Amino acid sequence: MYKNLVNRFLGYVKTETRSDAASQTTPSTPTQVAFAKELEKELTTIGMSDVFYNEKNGFVIATLPSNVKHDVRSIGFIAHMDTADFNAKNVQPQIIENYDGQSTIPLGKDGKYELSVAEFPNLTNYVGQTLITTDGQTLLGSDDKSGIAEIMTAMEHLIAHPEIKHGKIMVAFGPDEEIGVGADKFEVSEFPVDFAYTMDGGPVGELQYETFNAAQAELKIEGKNVHPGTAKDTMINALQVGIDFHNQLPSEEVPEKTDERQGFYHLYHFTGVPDAAEMTYIIRDHHRESFENRKQKLVEIAKKMNAEFGQDRLVLEITDQYYNMREVIEKDMSIIELVKEAMLNLGIEPIIEPVRGGTDGSKISFMGLPTPNIFAGGENMHGRFEFVAVESMEKATSLIVEIARLNTQK
Repeated sequence: MYKNLVNRFLGYVKTETRSDAASQTTPSTPTQVAFAKELEKELTTIGMSDVFYNEKNGFVIATLPSNVKHDVRSIGFIAHMDTADFNAKNVQPQIIENYDGQSTIPLGKDGKYELSVAEFPNLTNYVGQTLITTDGQTLLGSDDKSGIAEIMTAMEHLIAHPEIKHGKIMVAFGPDEEIGVGADKFEVSEFPVDFAYTMDGGPVGELQYETFNAAQAELKIEGKNVHPGTAKDTMINALQVGIDFHNQLPSEEVPEKTDERQGFYHLYHFTGVPDAAEMTYIIRDHHRESFENRKQKLVEIAKKMNAEFGQDRLVLEITDQYYNMREVIEKDMSIIELVKEAMLNLGIEPIIEPVRGGTDGSKISFMGLPTPNIFAGGENMHGRFEFVAVESMEKATSLIVEIARLNTQK
């Protein structure tokens, strides 16, 4: 249906663009800069207007002018360039045509890894479709190069078919979403649209406008190390202090024991020696009041333990990362109704569920630009078992076109 979609996607995923949380630059890796400049050239080639790359924030932005005379709300479409913290060098995609929905798919020739229905029952949803997988050595990069390919192809299609009416459309491809900082420097003033969508969801039908509220907590612990043979009533083992701190949190409120709208504390880094230790938590909750209570719980535990020591041996720093975009989106649900209607027009059943995570749209929405999230098609993201169906990407591309068309009738 879209002759350039698959080849475009394959070219994108073979370009390494992994982000780096330890970097101090924006974008965090030079490979993202190089990829952004290639996208800048491609946007110009397909006929987009006002194409530019912002060196300060790493975003590539372009405009498709309106082709209608009446006033129409302007729309933005956004996707991210970076891939997650998994091997992304030398990506070698496999194409499995007319998948039967039952067979195990070997990932590569050595037989070490495979996609099986027993482990991944979502494969049964793709009978008769063409799947693109990894070779087992890398991730695929569908998150979010599917989104980039879909947006690029939809713009190319609209330019080639001026009979399809649309208002002003802007597109943005940005860096460092996977390390949670890409949207921090996004300039809404450079993206003057009425509302936008990130094309960064999973399977067909996903439409998301509710995310976690998110924060990170850094805990530094000062111990007192002496020889263990003479440690009685003298040693303060920073590692044990960390364990005691953690054990005062609700044991059931962790990622592996929660789902749907249940929040959690997630200890994902704990390092140190008896003399000093550091712990890092992420705090997540869909409800703002519960989110604030979770942060306060950490503060109270640290305060209590310091009081018991008679001195401040625990230093806690909590940083908010993003908030639940629903607070912004629910003020004007017409942008959700627009997508739902466009999906139904294409025979796609909308799947509206809260995201147990966040998107760039979480931050951009609170910058004043409402930005819910739409499916891009990928499954099993962030690892070697990632795959995407060509048909899913085609549907996402068609949805972008249909949103643009339908918007002119509102």
